[in-house]
Amino acid sequence: MSEDEKYMQRCLQLAANGIQGARPNPMVGAVIVANGRIIGEGYHVRCGQGHAEVNAFASVRPEDEPLLKDATIYVSLEPCSHYGKTPPCADLIIKKGVRRVVVGTIDPFAEVQGRGIKKLQDAGIEVTVGVLEKECQWLNRRFFTYHSKHRPYIILKWAQTANGFIDDHGKALQISNEQTQMLSHQLRAEEDAILVGHTTDAREHPQLTVRHWHGPNPKRVVLTHQRPLPQLIDDLYQQGIQSLIVEGGRQTHELFIQAGLWDEIRVETGSVTVSDGTRAPQLPANVLLLSQEMYGSNTLCRYTSVTS
Repeated sequence: MSEDEKYMQRCLQLAANGIQGARPNPMVGAVIVANGRIIGEGYHVRCGQGHAEVNAFASVRPEDEPLLKDATIYVSLEPCSHYGKTPPCADLIIKKGVRRVVVGTIDPFAEVQGRGIKKLQDAGIEVTVGVLEKECQWLNRRFFTYHSKHRPYIILKWAQTANGFIDDHGKALQISNEQTQMLSHQLRAEEDAILVGHTTDAREHPQLTVRHWHGPNPKRVVLTHQRPLPQLIDDLYQQGIQSLIVEGGRQTHELFIQAGLWDEIRVETGSVTVSDGTRAPQLPANVLLLSQEMYGSNTLCRYTSVTS
C-alpha cells in the first residue's frame, strides 16, 4: 500500500462515522499530513455543519499551523466549490495554502463535478485524483446512485428457509435470529426508506422500525396496484430518498428484479425447513457475491450486480 493509499484509507475510516448524521450529504473524511505525520483530521459529522475539510483544519494545533504550506490534505470526495449551507471547501483549502491535495473520487453532484478540482489547480495547487477511487465510491454508493441514476440505491432483502421458502404454507414464519434481526434493524437505521407489498402489509402488518437498534426509522412505503413501480421510484427520487430497502414478498421482489431496479441483494438463510409455502425469489443471473457470514445457524449473503 502506497503512502497516498494509507492516508486515503484513514479518510474512509473517518468518513464512515457519518453514516447517519451526514445524510443526505455524502460521507467524507479528510486527513492533513506534513513531514510524514498526521497534523489534522476530520469528517462530515452532520448535514448543515462543517464539512470534513473544515473539521480537519480546525483540528490542527496552533504550533502546527506553519506546516500547512508544505502539507498534503487527503479527502475521500472532491472538495465542494459552491455555496450551499456552508462555504466552498476548495476556497478554504486555497486560503490555508497547502501544497498538495489528494482526492479519492470526483463528486457526481451537478454543482461540483470537477469544479472543485479545477479551482484548486487554477490556484497552483498540485492535485492527485483517483486514489482508492472504487472504495470511495462504494462508501457513498447511495449518494452516487441517486445523483447518477436519478433513483434511490435499492437493496432487496429477504429471509428463507434451508429448503428455499419464505413462509410456512402461506403463513408468516420467523427465520431471523436475535443477531440477524439486530443487523436488519441497523440496516433500517442507515437507509432512508423501506418498502413492502400490499399483501405483506395487509397480512403481517409489519412495523418496519428500528426498535432493536438506535437511529431514525426509515420512511414506510407500501407498493399497491395503484402505484406502478417506475412512478413510485421516481416519486421517491423527487422526495430526496437516496436509499430504499425492499422487504416484501416474492411477487414484490420479482417486480424489482424483472425491472432491473436493484443494486444490492441480501439473503438470510436459516436452518429451519418447511414442507410447503411460498418459494423464495430467484436470484438474478448477473449477481456477484460480496460477502457470506454466519450468525448462529443462519447464513447472511450479500450480492451486487456484476455490472455495478
